[in-house]
Amino acid sequence: MRTLKLRPHLLALLAASLLVATVHAREPATGNLVIGHPWSRPTASGMSVGVAYLSITNNGALEDTLIAARTPVAARVEFHRTRFEDGMARMRPAGAVIIAAHATVSAEPGGLHLMLVDLAAPLVAGTSVPLVLQFKTAGEITVQLKVESPADAPHP
Repeated sequence: MRTLKLRPHLLALLAASLLVATVHAREPATGNLVIGHPWSRPTASGMSVGVAYLSITNNGALEDTLIAARTPVAARVEFHRTRFEDGMARMRPAGAVIIAAHATVSAEPGGLHLMLVDLAAPLVAGTSVPLVLQFKTAGEITVQLKVESPADAPHP
């Protein structure tokens, strides 16, 4: 019987390759678009709206546009931007979201975000719900929106 001996640098390279493959496997992608860390905040009982945050990276040579989104836990999903005017935070509809070539657009607290309107039930920390993103060119990408407290969410 023959024993295979791996040199330390080859073993490190193999481990790094597996780590990269695992990280990329968690990021939903279609074509040139990669969706990073989709998450939502928990909601209290009786709240009719929730929020979704994520990043969209376009690795392609042409822009694409996020034109719609849907989830079975809400009647509709709207794109909004928070703007600060006269010291007050105001939310305004954002319309379609353009993702330029070789760029990333982030939906995050205090800026662009997705409003989950008319929730069927509260969003509970530790659970996930499907969110379907509809792009003009790439088509549909379905992600799992993880419900987590803001303290557990990534910081830009």
